Amino acid sequence: MMERYRAQRIRGLLALGAAAGLLLTGCGAGDSGDSSADNNGYASGFPAPDHTHSTGGTGEQKNNDGNDDSESRDFEAAPDYLSTFALDVDTASYGYARRALADGRLPDPSTVRPEEFVNSFRQDYDRPDGNGFTVTVDGARTDREDWSLVRVGLATRPAADADERPPAALTFVIDISGSMAEPGRLDLAKDSLGVMTDQLRDDDSVAIVTFSDEAETVLPMTRLDDNRGDIHDAIDSLEPTDSTNLGAGVETGYETAVEGLREGATNRVVLVSDALANTGDTDADTILERIASERREHGITLFGVGVGSDYGDALMERLADKGDGHTTYVSSEDEAREVFCEELPKNIDLTARDAKAQVAFDETTVSEFRLIGYDNRQVADDDFRDDSVDGGEVGPGHTVTALYAVRTRPGTEGHLATATVRWLDPNSRAPHEESGRLETGSLDSSVWSASPRFQVTATAAYFADALRLGDDRWTALPGGSHLSELASRADRLATTTEDEEVRHLADAIHRATDLTGQD
Repeated sequence: MMERYRAQRIRGLLALGAAAGLLLTGCGAGDSGDSSADNNGYASGFPAPDHTHSTGGTGEQKNNDGNDDSESRDFEAAPDYLSTFALDVDTASYGYARRALADGRLPDPSTVRPEEFVNSFRQDYDRPDGNGFTVTVDGARTDREDWSLVRVGLATRPAADADERPPAALTFVIDISGSMAEPGRLDLAKDSLGVMTDQLRDDDSVAIVTFSDEAETVLPMTRLDDNRGDIHDAIDSLEPTDSTNLGAGVETGYETAVEGLREGATNRVVLVSDALANTGDTDADTILERIASERREHGITLFGVGVGSDYGDALMERLADKGDGHTTYVSSEDEAREVFCEELPKNIDLTARDAKAQVAFDETTVSEFRLIGYDNRQVADDDFRDDSVDGGEVGPGHTVTALYAVRTRPGTEGHLATATVRWLDPNSRAPHEESGRLETGSLDSSVWSASPRFQVTATAAYFADALRLGDDRWTALPGGSHLSELASRADRLATTTEDEEVRHLADAIHRATDLTGQD
């Protein structure tokens, strides 16, 4: 990885001499220096014109003011000013960080992923009528000279009522290893699954697989119909036993899902675990390959639900990424019921497959930029329209937010960035695109005078940045402040938005302030 980084720096210096003053100093973020001009570099250009596929929604290009903009893709792409990544709706990193802080400890910086902090909060983006996305691009200037935060917001249609979604075929893979005996693990999962069983429709199906030192199919794929009692009995019988053979659980879970595969239904494996594999096949790559092969053959996606004060965050995230799914983390009964009951359509249904975003910055107004987070979701720019390359799977009711630190050239005005999202229809696999753009004149004068939801986004990102402070793998966000000041801003935002989740954010920042001694 470092060799790639050195190569990028050398290329930047050569370009500096050739371009008479263009600043091409490489500012990509990555947990191992994993950034290059193919992902997060600097150059001119816009997404390449593509007239072979239809767009989603109305099919019109929209700028941030909602006006038609047919020119937003009439430019040749130049790789150094493009940023391309697979969409990600994971939130587990933020949930686990909150749990660690509540327990009186700071989270390990390696478990802090800023995009999962940002994507944990409600946004007020416009939503499309059908499958696909709307694109919102906005931004605000920081108090650091020439630096701004630019937000790319993607939103799917609202989740349908329970009786309007497709039927679901859910294979629950439940960790019953000894570590799951800790309060707030298996007991939490059992209670939530019991409530969920009562809320599923008669035409939904459920299978249950358990794993400890071995894996067992406790319940084959079973229609709810008149079988709710049998499903409740299977859930109630779950008891913690021995060690954690996660590989066996995943393999048996996918075998059970394939045996119970239903055409026309949403087929998904739901893994509930602390992801602390300690016996059997513990090699992540082997486990991941099993998931990938089943996804390719049968389109079965993975939803990972993490539990426990000790949690294998990195493994769960990799499992979900390879399984074309997403992860969340629950530590309380309320959070578990929200995931398994209130947000069930969002977490099991799909509105877009293999979704990717590409943001093109204008070299005439932008000197450098950096995508905040998405370190493990980078995609080569040339693969943006290669639909064989994996993207992200997104369900109804989801929003995806990407935040950029952008340095504008002094005194310049005009076009700043164009963002394009590409996805496949979940049923027909037909490709679609939608774009949005931002002008420098539309930047708010200050992050802290922008809309409340933009301020929440910035606060979450700055909080994640502060929790990674001291780790030289990441560059600090421009315009950051002490945790105590950030906590005060979060307090005000909680009052302004009347949002309980923003109140929880403020509480978490206060705890971090106390633990770090940043008054």
